[in-house]
Amino acid sequence: MLTFLFLLVIFKTTAKWGNSSMAGLAIGFTLVLIHLVAIPITGTSVNPARSFGPAVFAGGLAMQQLWLFIVAPILGGVLAALVWKGVFEDAVVA
Repeated sequence: MLTFLFLLVIFKTTAKWGNSSMAGLAIGFTLVLIHLVAIPITGTSVNPARSFGPAVFAGGLAMQQLWLFIVAPILGGVLAALVWKGVFEDAVVA
């Protein structure tokens, strides 16, 4: 869900009708919010590549749970792209 939210913020701020001068600030604050919410709950790293290294060194249960840290952001990204194309992009153009 957090990757979904993050990508919607990126799509909105970088779109033609978005406020691109504030894109870095909006994207940065969203990333901070994601870390503040998710790290205490799941220890998330937001970046699947960043999750891989510690899991390899920790081994055991961390390696068993690694699939979730790879699959969930991909699904969130795909869902955000579909929602953006289907709902928000068409609503603004029309």
